[in-house]
Amino acid sequence: MRNIVLPICISLLLVLGSFNTTGVVSYKIRKVVIDPGHGGKDPGTHGKISKEKDVALSVSHELARIIKENLPDVEVFMTRADDSFPSLESRPKLANKIDADLFISIHANWVSNPNIHGTETYVMGVQNTGRNFEVAKRENSVMLLEENYEEKYDGFDPTSPESYILFSLTQSAFQERSIRLASLIEDQFKTRVGRRSRGVKQSSLWVLWNTAMPSVLVELGYLSNEKEEKDLNDPLNQVYLASGIFRAFRDYKQELESMN
Repeated sequence: MRNIVLPICISLLLVLGSFNTTGVVSYKIRKVVIDPGHGGKDPGTHGKISKEKDVALSVSHELARIIKENLPDVEVFMTRADDSFPSLESRPKLANKIDADLFISIHANWVSNPNIHGTETYVMGVQNTGRNFEVAKRENSVMLLEENYEEKYDGFDPTSPESYILFSLTQSAFQERSIRLASLIEDQFKTRVGRRSRGVKQSSLWVLWNTAMPSVLVELGYLSNEKEEKDLNDPLNQVYLASGIFRAFRDYKQELESMN
């Protein structure tokens, strides 16, 4: 229950804090958290030549560099800067603690069919059907590697469909903005980076559910597809992918701040 109440309380405080003394809503993107998925003892998915944790970290570093160079007014934080293993719980907790304005989690995908390829960007939602549920189970199962995970996550079982009922009890107060950012990212991947976009999707991802700000989880491509795995490990393509996410972030920032 505390995991349900806390995000709602934080969300209300942030919304109330967004009003200036004249009662007009003032939007400003000052802090962004970049979350390279997995790490350390958790390799994530893997292909023939690489592991998800390494691809995610490389693209995350490029994204952080590009934001710092082009938007010096934005503070950039990373949940990990090396091959460490921050808990699933600690990632959104960091973003909430520093009052971040945006949370971007970077991942790479995998599926048994080697012909499937393309990017996907997820937002918090309860549409846990088909592949969406498989992604939710895989990403949430990271918690099983943590000590005392049953107590830490209030008995949540990432492999049980019944456990996901709790996600339907609350929807993110920032879903609309999250969907907007996700759409901008997928549009950049498709029109500027030249990737196949599989679109914006919703799933019950713990790391997004516990963030008190707009948040997305980006699947850069499929390591199970031989060609795409090579692309994801190419340094130049990693810069292209990071640049696509940056341009989406920049446009999202300009849109919100133009409403002031």
